[in-house]
Amino acid sequence: MRLHGSFALVTGSSGGLGAAVARELIRHGVRVVVHGRDATRTAAVAAELGTAHVLGDLADPAQVQRVADEATTAHGRLDLVVHNAGIGWQGGFDTMPPERIPEIVATDLTAPVLLSRAVLPRLLERGRGHLCFVTSIAGRTGVAGEAVYAATKAGLDAFADSLRLEATGSGVEISTFVPAVVDTDFFTHRGTPYERRSPKPRDPERVARQLVSLIASGGSERWSDPALRVAPVVRAAWPAAYNRLARRWGEETRLSGGDD
Repeated sequence: MRLHGSFALVTGSSGGLGAAVARELIRHGVRVVVHGRDATRTAAVAAELGTAHVLGDLADPAQVQRVADEATTAHGRLDLVVHNAGIGWQGGFDTMPPERIPEIVATDLTAPVLLSRAVLPRLLERGRGHLCFVTSIAGRTGVAGEAVYAATKAGLDAFADSLRLEATGSGVEISTFVPAVVDTDFFTHRGTPYERRSPKPRDPERVARQLVSLIASGGSERWSDPALRVAPVVRAAWPAAYNRLARRWGEETRLSGGDD
């Protein structure tokens, strides 16, 4: 995709990886619309970057179409959407507050599906555009203590793959970016700091460059840490061995009523 002169919406760009992606797109000559839930943080990033911005809680399906409409109106069209917004929760599923489940599913899975449905017809009509989905290694392998988050990212992977097949020959590109751990306040917001020894958190500016490079290349998928591709390969080829290793890796998180 030719980035220079295009118009983009980056969801969840009031901080963290989303803000870094917005900055990197601007360096490539893209006119960006910043999105966030927090009015103060979103306006601050938009002011820093000299961009338009739109507010909306994507956990509320009724707000998704409005976000799409306002982002389109900001520059007259959208050529690119980076589906970056996401929330998480860490801990045993049996202790997870039930009200957090629909919130995470709505934000991390339902919202990008609905937002894609809102913008895709215009992209198809023009015969060009790009939808980039930020998923997670958690969706490729499963992670103890992040069952719902991992499930939404697995679903987003499947949605992006299916949509890519549907879009073949249309001029609209569909890509999936798979980050491992990015050094942002995501873990603070989920309520539990990141304490694993590996993988090490990566600088969001570096990860943003990888993501934007994927879009510019027209590729279908890229990982922030290519070495981690081995995990889903082992899972598919040797599931018993993988499950033994995964249980050991996730030994700090167990259902409170269960045995190992």
